[in-house]
Amino acid sequence: MDKELVEGHVDSSPIDQFRRWFDDALGADLPLPSAFSLATVKADGHPVVRTMLLKDFDENGFVFYTNYESRKGHELERESRVSLLFHWPQLERQVRIEGEVVRTSRDESEAYFHTRPRESQVGAWASLQSAPLRDRAELEARFTEADETYRDAEIPLPPHWGGYCVAPNRMEFWQGRAHRLHDRLEYTRQDEGWAIVRLSP
Repeated sequence: MDKELVEGHVDSSPIDQFRRWFDDALGADLPLPSAFSLATVKADGHPVVRTMLLKDFDENGFVFYTNYESRKGHELERESRVSLLFHWPQLERQVRIEGEVVRTSRDESEAYFHTRPRESQVGAWASLQSAPLRDRAELEARFTEADETYRDAEIPLPPHWGGYCVAPNRMEFWQGRAHRLHDRLEYTRQDEGWAIVRLSP
């Protein structure tokens, strides 16, 4: 695995370059290589960050799923510009992504929803994500109620649950090097592709 990031050796597409690094992370048997930090902005301009899991990616962007009525869901609906950060410290690598989110289609969300474990599907109905709870017992009661409701039936996709796709306009790849002389390559979307610029570490 290369410990350097050189312009002549990277893909012209940042999505293809990400795929190479993501495959390396998967092959290195890292814990949760698909985990990333998602930064959104509140109405008052205050930034908010949390950890999410990448479920798919292609030339259109990076896909994750959540409750549309959650705090993050409301923030994403109000401000579509977001930032993502993948950090694989064991490989001394990170990828920063800036772009805009759009909802995935209902069909895409439904297809993914039915690949989830049954308990996770029930949980999507039981949890009013980000809403206050009296106590743990309230959440467990809601889970039991949803579990019993769909005990003998396919669990439908909740209307408040689905995917987002982050279409990138900027991606930065960081490779750790000796003496803190790290490699940083920035891809910026242009009309006919991507421009690549080396940044100082």
